[in-house]
Amino acid sequence: MSAEVVVHDGDDLLAAAAAARLLTRIVDAQAARGAASVVLTGGRTGTAVLEHVYRSPARDAVRWDALEVYWGDERFLPSGDPERNETQARKALLDHVPVDPGRVHPMPASDGVLGDDVDRAAAHYAELLAQRSESVTDFPVPTFDVVMLGVGEEGHTASLFPETPAVRESERSVVGVRDCPKPPPTRVSLTLPALRTGSEVWLLTTGEKKAEPVAAALSGADPVEVPVAGATGRTRTLWLLDSAAAARLH
Repeated sequence: MSAEVVVHDGDDLLAAAAAARLLTRIVDAQAARGAASVVLTGGRTGTAVLEHVYRSPARDAVRWDALEVYWGDERFLPSGDPERNETQARKALLDHVPVDPGRVHPMPASDGVLGDDVDRAAAHYAELLAQRSESVTDFPVPTFDVVMLGVGEEGHTASLFPETPAVRESERSVVGVRDCPKPPPTRVSLTLPALRTGSEVWLLTTGEKKAEPVAAALSGADPVEVPVAGATGRTRTLWLLDSAAAARLH
């Protein structure tokens, strides 16, 4: 399946357009099945998308109590730490809309009831996903309508970095990641097989430093070397870029 590429003039326009797409996709899924499920990403662009969702008048079209929220990865830090993707998502959107707390599924924090064992935290999240899995996928995870992901300068996505055991993982849905090349070094991440169960996978990134990994991924790079190349959706893979990130595309 070929990937789709949409290029926007600037990062704020990209975030606004992605927010509009996300609202539409959620509403459509809820109309079809009564509920929707999304996987959120962190970082500047991912957070900006959620801020635009909150500011959009169309947010009231969403049945927030019928939305399942997951994360693609998380920094293994104490609960409420400003660097956690969960903290940023709550501040940008989730604390301001009537989501059902039981349908919001953050990855464990390092000071939680599971303790500071990242492998135990990963196994716990994998069990949670398996409990909510459906037969539509071949992997024990829920039906994700949209999986939103970022792109690192070296081609990582979620917390799957090049040439690491995590990016090679093929049997587990969630892994603990240590010694990440960018701080913080310890994280929890969905694996490529888990990410690929998403009906739609969206890759959002901006800036000239992302142009090389974007071009490599879209040219068919080995996911072990460029992990984002392995992030594809079951029905759709959508790249949302600004002009700088798309500079090396033909």
